[in-house]
Amino acid sequence: MTLPALPRRALLVIDMQQGLFNGARRPYRGDEVLANINALIARAHAAGVPVFAARHVGPAGSPLARDSPLSQLLPELAVDPARDTVFEKTRPSCFFGTGLAERLAGAGIEELVIVGMKTDYCLDTTCRAARDLGFPAVLVADAHTTTDSPVLAANTIIEHHNSTLGGAFVTLVGSADCTFVTA
Repeated sequence: MTLPALPRRALLVIDMQQGLFNGARRPYRGDEVLANINALIARAHAAGVPVFAARHVGPAGSPLARDSPLSQLLPELAVDPARDTVFEKTRPSCFFGTGLAERLAGAGIEELVIVGMKTDYCLDTTCRAARDLGFPAVLVADAHTTTDSPVLAANTIIEHHNSTLGGAFVTLVGSADCTFVTA
């Protein structure tokens, strides 16, 4: 018996930036999430799977302006700008005005693995948009994070989003179970 081929995947790393990760409020389990993301990037690289990294940028003069140190990707993040696609976005969705959907379609991507920050904003919006645009998404449950909000603790926000997004919008997996097929 032949097993069905796994879909061609890409890895999308969202907003793992200085200003969000190293801000006044530290992300929940930030170091663990970063380590999990770096392990996924290493697996994607080893399999020849495309890696896309989004940076959220704001208008000139804002804390997240394109040239601000706060808008730069974390130096500890294993994204390789010479190999991977780093792009900017100005909205919560990684798809809005970025050409990401066209790049994924052009590369024959059939499924998108999503990780990064912030669970309750850009990650949530991108997971929902991916499905609407025809890209089934995999959310890595232990490779996304956020900070406490005024009304909810970060761990509760993450648990809520894993529960809400899982099934209806994404396939939920742990980082240890997330695999990439050699391209």
